[in-house]
Amino acid sequence: MRVVPKPSKRGSQKWLQIAANEKQDALNAAICNGQIGLKGQPIAWVSPLKADEYAEYRDEEFLERLNIELKNRQLSSFWPRRGPQWDGLAKAADGTVLLVEAKAHLAEIQSPASQAREPSRTLIQKSFNEVKSFLGVEHSVNWSGLYYQYANRIAHLYLLRELNKIPACLVFLCFLNDKDMNGPSTEAEWDVAIRDIESLLGLPAKHKLSESIMHIYLDISVLQ
Repeated sequence: MRVVPKPSKRGSQKWLQIAANEKQDALNAAICNGQIGLKGQPIAWVSPLKADEYAEYRDEEFLERLNIELKNRQLSSFWPRRGPQWDGLAKAADGTVLLVEAKAHLAEIQSPASQAREPSRTLIQKSFNEVKSFLGVEHSVNWSGLYYQYANRIAHLYLLRELNKIPACLVFLCFLNDKDMNGPSTEAEWDVAIRDIESLLGLPAKHKLSESIMHIYLDISVLQ
């Protein structure tokens, strides 16, 4: 699904649109500095692009936008329709896929609990339990509550990297000093919140996807 958002004048959507279209050097440098394997590589952004009405993508369309194919495990067998809508999508020169979630203030990292009904609910729970087993998380830990968004993004990273052997990174892009949104001014503030989320999701400090999940910090001053 291709989704054209309403024009954004504030918050993470605004800053990512600016970064991905007008300040790519600063955005790419922040990402490459956070992931050793990407250092010095060009990064091509495919969403949100001004020429594409700043469209965001979900379901099969996000795969098509990245020009990748799931040959081993299909998306439809792993997740129901109306899955994650990605804030940003990009690909590095070596083929590494970047799945981007952007945040400008702490409340954004919370999300509504899953509203899925049967049979979608059963499929989601089955896939969550598969990912939990892979990461060493107890099945009893609730991934469908307050941090459902964070959890389902990790699940999609697992789908790409582990099940389909596609090089991929999940990028949580945390903006600093967004005064309009009362956002954090330091990386430490974000770090505390992120550690709390991962603890509540039962994630070990180090797990099999740790090195493929990046928390990138970008001060909005470099985008103004």
